Amino acid sequence: MHKPRMVDTKHVFQVSGIKNLQKKGKLLHGIIQLGGKYIGGSVYKDGITHLVVTRELPSEKFMAACAGGKWIVTPEYIFDSVKNGSWLPEAPYELDIVSKGGVPGASNPVKVWRERVTSRAMAGAFEGWRVLLMVNEPTRRDMLIRILKAGKANVYSYPPPSHADVTRVLTKHVAEHVKAHNAPCYSIEHIALHLFGENVCSDMGLTWTEGQPEETREAKDALSTDFSELESEARDYISQIGERKRLPDILSYYAPGPFAQTAVANFSNVQSLTECGLFTQALEELQLYLLPGQLPPAPFLQPLMRHALHGDAKPFFLSEFRTVLHSILRNNPPWGSPASGTFFMKVLQCPQCRKGVWPLLETSFRFCMGSKPCHSLPSPASPELLCFHGDLQAFMLELFKCDMHSANKGEAGGLRSSVLYRVFWSLWERSTLASRAVQQIAQLLVQASLWERSVSEGQERDWERDRRQTLVLTLQDTLGVVVDYWWQEYSRLNRSLVDKGLEDLAQHIAILCQDLPPDVLQTFVPGMVPTRLRMVTADAIFRNVCCRNGIIIGAEPISLRKIVSSYLPALGRLCAVRTGGSRVLRADSGCPLLGTGPTSCSWSTQGTDTGMASGLVNGTGLGKENIPRGLNRVNTAGETLLHRACKRNQVETLLQILALPGTDVNVKDHAGWTPLHEACNHGSRACVEALLRHRPAPHLYSQVGGVSPLHDSLLGGHTDIAMMLLQHAGQSARMALSCCSRGTAVAGQRWTWSPPPR
Repeated sequence: MHKPRMVDTKHVFQVSGIKNLQKKGKLLHGIIQLGGKYIGGSVYKDGITHLVVTRELPSEKFMAACAGGKWIVTPEYIFDSVKNGSWLPEAPYELDIVSKGGVPGASNPVKVWRERVTSRAMAGAFEGWRVLLMVNEPTRRDMLIRILKAGKANVYSYPPPSHADVTRVLTKHVAEHVKAHNAPCYSIEHIALHLFGENVCSDMGLTWTEGQPEETREAKDALSTDFSELESEARDYISQIGERKRLPDILSYYAPGPFAQTAVANFSNVQSLTECGLFTQALEELQLYLLPGQLPPAPFLQPLMRHALHGDAKPFFLSEFRTVLHSILRNNPPWGSPASGTFFMKVLQCPQCRKGVWPLLETSFRFCMGSKPCHSLPSPASPELLCFHGDLQAFMLELFKCDMHSANKGEAGGLRSSVLYRVFWSLWERSTLASRAVQQIAQLLVQASLWERSVSEGQERDWERDRRQTLVLTLQDTLGVVVDYWWQEYSRLNRSLVDKGLEDLAQHIAILCQDLPPDVLQTFVPGMVPTRLRMVTADAIFRNVCCRNGIIIGAEPISLRKIVSSYLPALGRLCAVRTGGSRVLRADSGCPLLGTGPTSCSWSTQGTDTGMASGLVNGTGLGKENIPRGLNRVNTAGETLLHRACKRNQVETLLQILALPGTDVNVKDHAGWTPLHEACNHGSRACVEALLRHRPAPHLYSQVGGVSPLHDSLLGGHTDIAMMLLQHAGQSARMALSCCSRGTAVAGQRWTWSPPPR
């Protein structure tokens, strides 16, 4: 399959008079293949360099191209150039309109005018003409103006300005009052006579005889002035991608606002063409009316969507349909326009299921990942259909980004007019981030992350890998847009609701990630676009891993202190392995984060006090002599042996307990006090030091009635313990002073408020 080349400006084509759709399609594909540019439409464009025709025509394009000195070539020029692989010289293929007439020595008018313009002998066939055009019919007058201006004539309407020195008057009927302008008066047939001469015009049906009656001349005039375009059925085959303004990002789409008043477009031809099964022609007809403010009826596009998704559409149709969708979005952005938003909600859904935008998008993602679509296809999915699904996903993502951007700038018409809100949240889910659709996005992202790594050796690895990476990136961006939109809509109203929504979604994602291999998980979490979601998801995943392996991590928000004091020590315990025959705590082998081979990392508790390792007996495991008596005994106040050892400053007993596997240093009694609270309250400095060296470290911010371990040490006057706590937490002297003042205030309150009994 040939790839289109760079578009050049030396080969810009229009086509006229070719009504065979297959032949025209081949022409246009050849133009694009060779790097040329095609301009469609039924009117002449002055920017062209070539006009392709099969014979001479009484058409606007043919006459204007001849007057402008353009190349007028036959279709064989395109076909032979395609066979050659590059553009051939045009001269052998230039249309000769006198060879059939049999007039010896006659020159070809097309060639004559082109050579004169090319040699700069004149700017156009009508150079120097100052024409007073007296034609009342607007369509015909506009057509004649385009022809005259293509030949560089100056055209005036009646009455002409006072300074205009009219050289010719062109009208349908010569009248006496026209002669008052002191200029010769001609019928509009004079244009063709000047270009081609009487003999050629006779062959084209554009001449008359001087002696004919006026009635006959009028009839001939009516025939001669009928320059209607013969390309009524053949519209644009190639989208005007080169003409379309390709702005750098989604912010370049037209800003919402009142559109200029445009005539109401008639889309009835689109419906007729789709009913006849002429889907490509329907797209071409549709593109003629895609202007700002012109929104085609959604039922007219639904058959086109059905044809695109059915699996038997041609690649050209799929490319055109994608262009039409982008043009509609650019000209009719959904924000601030309920009608435009409703249009996209109706079009972007399966035409048979009609379940909504998200079911279509979900089905599209799963179809690209190898699942069956909602409706069976007549044949296996082609690469072109997979590419179209990728383009459709990218288009929906762009629509969501535009919607979020408008909501961020306050341009949207509220939640109910937002496409994002209507796609991902129902009426009963508006207060939660983790709606059913959002949870399904997260599930798809987890599945796609696994699917991305499963490229088999027999497939086209590069193309398949790129396709899978693109799908994962689209899913990541879609989830990011949804989360950011929900955040910016609710963060100003209820911040606690937003935080709760992020935590719920993160916990859902953490559960989905339980079976992900480590290498996939390493790229899954950093690949999340929203920074907030990335942080809380990493927190939720790590808490789940630690919980499954008997390590308790506090539920306080993620912070650098939590990472250093809780997560890093926990990672050491999770990665612990057997070393030197000693039995070291080993995490559950079922955890996906843990390695089982020689690459697993090892960790051992470091400390100056050798008693910290007294619970580890070389080669024999735990012995009864190393287990303190009353380890599992809890008194009526809910105090464990760990609490009692801290209250009594029994350091050796404390070290034995801490060396035991699974020891919870944050265990609470019935009143909520932890062992660290008791050690700080009773001034047990050695116990506090041992607790702080333990991994995982105790919670420094656990409070009972507003009293933390730091407050307890200050209330008891144990400033050395307070400084130890502050040093451990890595706080500055300023924070120490702040905590001291706060501790003094709490001390004053403690005289009037009785905390739970110790």
